[in-house]
Amino acid sequence: MTTSVMWFRGDLRLMDQPALREAVAAGPDGVVPLYVLDDRLWGRGAGVRTAYLSRLLSEFDERIGGLHVVHGPPEREVERVARASGADSVHVSASFTPYGTSRDDRVEKALDVPLVRTGSAYAVSPGRVVKGDGEGYRVFTPFYKEWLDHGWRDPAPAVRDVPWLRPEGRTHRIPEAGVPDDVTLPPVGERAAREHWRRWLEDHVTDYADERDRPGLDTTSRMSVHLKWGSIHPRTMLADLAPLGSDGAAAYRRELAFREFYADILHQRPDSAFGYYDRRFEHLQYDEPADDLEAWKRGETGFPIVDAGMRQLLAEGWMHNRVRMIVASFLVKDLHLEWTHGAAHFLDRLVDADLASNQHGWQWVAGCGTDASPFFRVFNPVTQSKKFDPDGAYIRRWVPELADVSAPAVHEPWTMADPPQDYPAPLVDHAEERREALRRFEALTR
Repeated sequence: MTTSVMWFRGDLRLMDQPALREAVAAGPDGVVPLYVLDDRLWGRGAGVRTAYLSRLLSEFDERIGGLHVVHGPPEREVERVARASGADSVHVSASFTPYGTSRDDRVEKALDVPLVRTGSAYAVSPGRVVKGDGEGYRVFTPFYKEWLDHGWRDPAPAVRDVPWLRPEGRTHRIPEAGVPDDVTLPPVGERAAREHWRRWLEDHVTDYADERDRPGLDTTSRMSVHLKWGSIHPRTMLADLAPLGSDGAAAYRRELAFREFYADILHQRPDSAFGYYDRRFEHLQYDEPADDLEAWKRGETGFPIVDAGMRQLLAEGWMHNRVRMIVASFLVKDLHLEWTHGAAHFLDRLVDADLASNQHGWQWVAGCGTDASPFFRVFNPVTQSKKFDPDGAYIRRWVPELADVSAPAVHEPWTMADPPQDYPAPLVDHAEERREALRRFEALTR
């Protein structure tokens, strides 16, 4: 009898799943569908991601007729399950995060059977797009060109009629995690991801290049959460985009490449997960967080576009990408707080929080990352608001105190003769804080 273990992580799907195909080929008499509740990852943060993962696991458990769930250190639990089930191999999608790679190395050493890594969460795995000298890219545009030239495999065929095998003994209960603060979570699971993706392709991809920076239109794909948890593979999405000749499809493909670029950067520089990519900025003068940080988190800064974004984050565990940049710039360059405070808050609150994209997106805005926006390029929240939410639809949706204020006053209500009494005055003077940010940058570069 030849069996295997399929150890699911952030890849809870059956279609375009090369690791599962390898597990079935290696274990024709049975495949154990294993999930490990790892204390290092489970339950961290404010509970938004935990709540989503709990629902996702329950959906997948029901779909396949039962996950075998265990709880404890992966190196102990995977070895125990493999031994108890008599498996000849353990199969995974390769992980490239700092913790994921070290965890898998420990598991591999603990096993008496091979740990087989097949595929990854990327169309092109980190480390494969390199320059002529074998070094990785540090700038997105040449990376993107080489990424396109490198190409990727077609989606793997779906695995059907898997001979699932459940070891003897009790499976651990999937923890129930309540949704914090009445957050509205997106739909979970592979079917939901594919249905949402098909609808978005039909309705919005053509106009994506023109509309992707307009938060009031709500026409971006919102597929980041499904990519984060592996309910769909980017290779599947790229295959669907390939026959489309629109500018929107090309722009979306570029955004998928950005996700892969940041994963590649993190693979090159694991220390940049929580440290500075450009270490010079460790010495920039920052303020200590106080009430201003809490006001930013609550969406009470007095700058409508900033507050709208932060309140959307609280309500949905998600925020429009253009607004993510605006609120990040405000934290770093108007409040003079270190980017790590904002990045940590996003990791806590975003249901789609991807370590590489989150950390390096924040560093891009803070001027200390790859392809960095120069530090002296400071986002003006009013100018950004007027440009990308011209009629104020996004602001009025998330800041009800301004629901009756029309544009252009909705972008800067403090200029009104009779501003709304229940909306806070601006926390800072943007022009003054911009000058202060530049002063601190100049002091760093002297």
